[in-house]
Amino acid sequence: MRYFLLYISTFLMLYAGVFSADITPSLKSKTFMGIKILDQKRLSFSTIKGIKFTELSDVTYDVKTQTLYFVSDKGLLYAFNAHFSDKIDMLIPLDATKLKTKKGKRLKKWKRDSEGLTLDGEHRLLVSFEGNAKVAWFHKNSDKVGRRIKNYPLPKLLIKKENYRSKNKSLESLAWHPRYGILTATEWPVKKDDKKRQTIYTLSGKQWHFKAEPEGRSGVSAIEVMDDGNVLVLERSYTGLLNPFVVTLKKVYLNQCKNDLCKTKILAKMNNHKGWDIDNFEGLAKVGKNRYVMVSDDNDHFFQRTLLIYFEVIDG
Repeated sequence: MRYFLLYISTFLMLYAGVFSADITPSLKSKTFMGIKILDQKRLSFSTIKGIKFTELSDVTYDVKTQTLYFVSDKGLLYAFNAHFSDKIDMLIPLDATKLKTKKGKRLKKWKRDSEGLTLDGEHRLLVSFEGNAKVAWFHKNSDKVGRRIKNYPLPKLLIKKENYRSKNKSLESLAWHPRYGILTATEWPVKKDDKKRQTIYTLSGKQWHFKAEPEGRSGVSAIEVMDDGNVLVLERSYTGLLNPFVVTLKKVYLNQCKNDLCKTKILAKMNNHKGWDIDNFEGLAKVGKNRYVMVSDDNDHFFQRTLLIYFEVIDG
């Protein structure tokens, strides 16, 4: 056993880093439906600064400092130096830390299910949590990096655990809108709503509703605000190993809502039964004009990968 563990440790050290990947089927070009895939990477690190690199749940990008932040659903925060042009030019790990309380103590196990990540208009780092649903502001600089600064008050509907379909289906995603402020969405609709009626919430209580995708158990895993003020939504559907695993990117038009439902447009639908080598995509971030990255959660499983896909919305 000792020699086996030594072999695994050596293997992980030799193969740590950022590598090329390809999730696409045999396409003549990297253009598919309403997106163009610009670059694809696999992130393979056992640890960064002594912190295990695993189970990424969201991503956000600080254009000013060219820092790409990732959060893990284990309450871990990572920072990479990242440069984007028509490719991912640079992706270098800088730092990693555990999310902590104001006093610097690590968040308790049942309070560290960090799922959503964004930067607000003042470049403050915000994180949303499942379990005990909350949205909080955390330090991203100095010796206090990773410490909570404050919690934000939630709308009444989102405070009570019993309103969610499951404690693990609450505040899955987070984004910042220049007009409406903090936006969040639950993975599955709250109990009072139809199972196919998804909602984007502001913390002041404003709501936009839209139809979930028809695939079984399709849930929102990430949201991001687009250049025109509408919202890019990442949905995924998984109903078992033998069934199609489907990842959908779609646009929700916040200013085109009728009969309590907003217009949507499918930008890409990736299906592993149709040649897509997709993984469990959970995070989404805008990194440039019409350009985004999405990241997958490896579920801390040897056979799954942390993928970072860089793409451009060309029809939206």
